[in-house]
Amino acid sequence: MIKAVYFFTLFSSVLISCQVEKNSNKYPNTVGDIEFDGKPDDIDFKKCGAGKDAPFSFQYYQGTKGFDYKGEKIAIVEKLKKENIYSKKKIYGYITVRFLVNCEGKTGLFRLKAMNSDLKDDVLDEEVENKLLKFTKSLDGWQPKDIKGFKVDYYQYLTYKIENGKVSEVLP
Repeated sequence: MIKAVYFFTLFSSVLISCQVEKNSNKYPNTVGDIEFDGKPDDIDFKKCGAGKDAPFSFQYYQGTKGFDYKGEKIAIVEKLKKENIYSKKKIYGYITVRFLVNCEGKTGLFRLKAMNSDLKDDVLDEEVENKLLKFTKSLDGWQPKDIKGFKVDYYQYLTYKIENGKVSEVLP
């Protein structure tokens, strides 16, 4: 009986390690990394360390401050109000723009995802999506993140909650 348990444990370990090895190349260096794409991305945007192919970037919540924008989120909300971005359609959902802030506070590698109110991928209003992407790209108050005395790249996102065609909230 003990030999059977030992054999089963050994067999399970080998099987699991084979499965992990098999899937390990499926994902980028860190799950969620945005890979450079020459079509939408600015060729001049550089990650710290090793250019556009730097192997690692932090997330917005790592380090001492969670939201590193000059004037905090309220400054973004105020600027958005002045832009008056809205849809003539009565749409409901979320538009998320994710991007990288480098060690100089410059932004790049922007990606947009829109979801309806049921959180299903959807195109809510292409014109509004493009305006919110352009607005997000225009934000120039991002601060470099400092972790243990080093300025580092980090991923940031803004999610615009859309209700009745208007942005009702900016997250996080």
